[in-house]
Amino acid sequence: MFSFFKKKFGGGAASPAPAPAAEAAPAVVAAEVVAPAAAPVGAPVSVPESAPAAAPVAAGSSVLPSQVPAPAPLAATAPVPQKVEAQVAVPVAATAVAHAPATAPTTAAEPAPRKSWLDKLRQGLRKTGSSIAQVFTGTRIDDDLYEELEAALLMADTGVKATEFLLDDLKRRVKESKATDPQAVRGLLVAALAELLKPLEKSLQVGEHTPTVMMVVGVNGAGKTTSIGKLTRHLAEAQQRVLLAAADTFRAAAREQLAVWADRTQVEIVSQEGGDPSAVTFDAVVAGRARGCDVVIADTAGRLPTQLHLMEELKKIRRVIGKAQEGAPHEVLLVVDGNTGQNALNQVKAFDDALGLTGLVVTKLDGTAKGGVLAAIARERPIPVYFIGVGEKLEDLQTFSAQEFAQALLE
Repeated sequence: MFSFFKKKFGGGAASPAPAPAAEAAPAVVAAEVVAPAAAPVGAPVSVPESAPAAAPVAAGSSVLPSQVPAPAPLAATAPVPQKVEAQVAVPVAATAVAHAPATAPTTAAEPAPRKSWLDKLRQGLRKTGSSIAQVFTGTRIDDDLYEELEAALLMADTGVKATEFLLDDLKRRVKESKATDPQAVRGLLVAALAELLKPLEKSLQVGEHTPTVMMVVGVNGAGKTTSIGKLTRHLAEAQQRVLLAAADTFRAAAREQLAVWADRTQVEIVSQEGGDPSAVTFDAVVAGRARGCDVVIADTAGRLPTQLHLMEELKKIRRVIGKAQEGAPHEVLLVVDGNTGQNALNQVKAFDDALGLTGLVVTKLDGTAKGGVLAAIARERPIPVYFIGVGEKLEDLQTFSAQEFAQALLE
């Protein structure tokens, strides 16, 4: 059985709280720290035997009583933080943490959960791949084949730069291998695409900092909050203590949506009704440090990169996180909708320029005809793709593999 996370022992102790910066911290309004409710039937989640003590609350803030018994205080000596590296997605029921090498040899038979995932990925990318596959149904390798392939790649939103690169690379591979069969050429295209996508294949690391602070951004409707919930569930099942910050105070019911995921995954959430997003995030990071959490994830309001005043607010949140913990945020993740094609690439560029992205989560690849956008991202703005999603279920969010993606798209 494959596992989602791989632990590497080591890592330093938590960084001390930074001295007050010149820029004043945001005004703190009434904060609500809600402990997780009981896990839903059918979704058992392991809960550590000892939990951190309550976080200090800034003056003027109020802490609502928990709906469940208060957690026991931490031992006098905190455990040494561990470094966890996201490797391969784990099925919902799995709780064990693997200690296999990062580059474990591939077995002949795929485990059932991963094989099921690959089947879903192939099905999801069928609209994209079928138009490309039709190019190789002929019997000759000539200029017409390359012209048809160019048109198919552009229609799949691969982009001009990535399409030109793939065609040049493919022609070189065909010449070197002396291929004469169009089906063999398709196999060479799989290899060329996998090599182009390889720089996007990187694992999400947790544990190097205590806590690891993640800021999640994206436009409305990209699946940001849902992706946070799925990621939180996987982290919780890997025995990571997670605290959520409901910093999306702009969208109606965003707070409630994140609270539902907090209940399902048995993690705590810091939220403020109508509060300032920066204040919510500041309180969450301070609470996460005091409680000894492994990860703090901040959900921010969705906005278009053309909404300059709202983008400035995201920059402010990023600065305020740095006031709460030096060096944070350690991850700035952008959630993009795979159905938006070249617009997804534009979003990547805009958010990266404004915030300095560290990773991507590409959602809604099920049924898309624009799956080639990952090639465009790899060629023009190669930011790591930590996860891709092909559905609404928890197991439909999985780690990205360049080889798997290329094969699912073109085979």
